[in-house]
Amino acid sequence: MRLSNRNKASVYNFLNTILLMMLLGGIAVFLLEEFRFNILGKESYFFLIIPIVLILFFYFNGRQIFEYDSDGEALNFKNRNVIPFLDKPLHDEFPKYKLISYDIINVFFVKRLYITISSKNSGSTILKYQISYLTKKEVNDLKLSLSKVIKTNNERKG
Repeated sequence: MRLSNRNKASVYNFLNTILLMMLLGGIAVFLLEEFRFNILGKESYFFLIIPIVLILFFYFNGRQIFEYDSDGEALNFKNRNVIPFLDKPLHDEFPKYKLISYDIINVFFVKRLYITISSKNSGSTILKYQISYLTKKEVNDLKLSLSKVIKTNNERKG
């Protein structure tokens, strides 16, 4: 099964551009208000605070692009940001039989995928992916695919 929200990258780039333009506009209005007009007083700080909060929410929500491929004998995970220099992209590929378990944590708007795989050195390793920008259907499809792989692994062992 293949799952990808790469086709939404242009939407995320557009949203990022709008947020940066709001910040620059907010800085310009704030400076004009403070040094030229001085009408609003302390309320002029909202021209800075609101765009900064929105940008922080967008970036701390996680990497926007998530790709998953379970075709063949390997599982392939990719997680990257729309802005290449902001975060180091994650790319993991491992055989299906190494998958032990998975867990999806959903706290408010933030979703994380934790994959536990078997490892020769430490017994098991946990891989973390940010899936906040996946739709509910995409998350359910991901759960279904990972559960199927775990079920197949358990049948082979026992």
